[in-house]
Amino acid sequence: MQREGFAEVEDSVRAVLRDILGLSEERAAAFAEDTPLFGALPELDSLAVAGVLTELEDRLGILIEDDEVDGEMLESFGALTRFAADKALG
Repeated sequence: MQREGFAEVEDSVRAVLRDILGLSEERAAAFAEDTPLFGALPELDSLAVAGVLTELEDRLGILIEDDEVDGEMLESFGALTRFAADKALG
């Protein structure tokens, strides 16, 4: 996986979380690989998950199948970023 491409995906994931969840720039910028997401961020409920995934599809030009969505991919910022990068960068 190219580091440059991964960094771009990471920036996109951060921006999607900020925009869809209404997080401040500072809060989103503080996300690290091990920052917990689903179950830890009150803004990220099941309805918001759909919005986040749809926006990731749009911004990264990927398709996320329903059977790919699980608690593990939403467990942390790093897990979601790796999932998105795998889809976007192949």
